[in-house]
Amino acid sequence: MDLSTTYLGFELPHPLMPGASPMAGDLDLVRRLEDAGAAAIVMHSLFEEQIAGAPGFRHPAAHRQARCPAHAHLPAPEGTTLGTDEYLEQLRRIKRAVGVPVIASLNGTSLGGWLGNVRLLEEAGADAIELNVYALAMNAQESAQVVEERAIGMLRAVRARVHVPVAVKLSPFYTSLAHFARRLDDEGPDGLVLFNRFYQPGIDVEDVAEDTELRLSGHSELPLRLRWLAILAPRLRASLAASGGVHTVADVVQAIMAGAHAVQLVAALLRAGPERLMALRAQLGEWLEEHGYDSLRQIRGSASLGACPDPQACERVNYMRMLSSWRAGR
Repeated sequence: MDLSTTYLGFELPHPLMPGASPMAGDLDLVRRLEDAGAAAIVMHSLFEEQIAGAPGFRHPAAHRQARCPAHAHLPAPEGTTLGTDEYLEQLRRIKRAVGVPVIASLNGTSLGGWLGNVRLLEEAGADAIELNVYALAMNAQESAQVVEERAIGMLRAVRARVHVPVAVKLSPFYTSLAHFARRLDDEGPDGLVLFNRFYQPGIDVEDVAEDTELRLSGHSELPLRLRWLAILAPRLRASLAASGGVHTVADVVQAIMAGAHAVQLVAALLRAGPERLMALRAQLGEWLEEHGYDSLRQIRGSASLGACPDPQACERVNYMRMLSSWRAGR
């Protein structure tokens, strides 16, 4: 069965790969991921805040006097000046250890000198860069246009400094995501990753502080990815990756049908280990064979809105159908 796909210009044997996560921090685990058949390795993020000396960088210690009940949870000062050298060395180790493409992740929110470090990632051996634009628009003085222009400026700055493929990892929270994605696409990124997860802490009512326990993704997060993959796939030149909520072979099939070229797994692998990737790859081939397909490419985008004459009307109709499908006591 032909499971091959093209992502960021790489010809891959199949679409499954680990997404950015702590897994890349363990070299033995990275080797196990390759042994399980990972098509590529996406590293954990190097954060803007970890890059010492970045112009405009405000150390978390500067925020400790703020009247915020969560101040006690900020990282210790000595822990935030490290990162770049260690990250580059781990990147080199991974490149020596595996034969699949290694995608470095750069995570930030501002347009500044810290982006110059992207060249170091390429020099250390990164085959591609995933620019994670993790920005929650909290400033009431900034318009949506300002937020978007900053992200586009970040993409331009990265592309101007490296020769390897660049993907942009987005959140779904933009005023007009379809328009913004098209503007990004016009800048020539090699891919878009849908979506980043904004971790939304609860409140510890006893300590009156944020509850910052990390909760892994579940199936309920996948439909948002499917919806936007289906909307964007027919309209963008960049390749697309689904990230978030993928746990079963049915989830993988849905993501590909919606238009994804690649599928990033994190929670499924953290829960079940790298062997889960191997199982999903085998199950994907079995599913295609059982349904009479010869290759993965035959189903990619088959459930996108590319053939829909009026996507907006289709969205409204589906909305009404889902509301009317509810039956009390079901």
